[in-house]
Amino acid sequence: MGKPDAEGHGPADGLPGLPPEWGRVVVPDDASALAVEAAQVRRELRRASGLPGGHRALGLPLVVLLVAVLTTLAGLLAVTWPRANRGADRPTPAPYSPPATLVGRALPALDLVDADDAPVPLRGLLPAMIILLDGCPCPDRVTDALAAAPAGVSVVTVTGGRTAPASPIIGRQARALADPAGGLRSFLSLPARPGAATALLVDRAGTVTRVLPDLGTVDSYRSDLSALAA
Repeated sequence: MGKPDAEGHGPADGLPGLPPEWGRVVVPDDASALAVEAAQVRRELRRASGLPGGHRALGLPLVVLLVAVLTTLAGLLAVTWPRANRGADRPTPAPYSPPATLVGRALPALDLVDADDAPVPLRGLLPAMIILLDGCPCPDRVTDALAAAPAGVSVVTVTGGRTAPASPIIGRQARALADPAGGLRSFLSLPARPGAATALLVDRAGTVTRVLPDLGTVDSYRSDLSALAA
């Protein structure tokens, strides 16, 4: 901090070490306050343009003005820069974006549970169309999928509760399971949405062949079901 000046004012506006012949340099908070001084300097420059030694006489006021302008700009940067940094430190919520494709990845070895609370290895049901119903029961869509599934392809419904409900579908290829730990939903990295049933198709080697974020009509995935039976 600077010391009070000779007139008893506060610190010399943060500019210690300036030549005493410059007098007291006052740095305004707003750079626009220098407009009057700048206009005066321009007038004096125009008057002195034809006088010998005129530019030398204006040298000192120009230096003082330049120092004041630079100091004002430096002060503004010192005030605003930390504020910008503080704003950058706060994480900015990112908009939701679809997860990276899972096609070609291996289905994790998950054990789900059936209506009797018995563990069921999910990989033991492959090839399969696995339908997550925690966003929508959608019995009609499940029935359509089962009707379109070729022989040897399971249709597995998965809910998010601790116990699987009684299977709403009948058939040797149908299984109703629960995923208490949420491992399958975590693998998808796709949140449940009300009214939407998410499905994924997995071949007999355990590789995901397609992901349907919102299970639609049978025509949109019929060929994928047929490919699972090959």
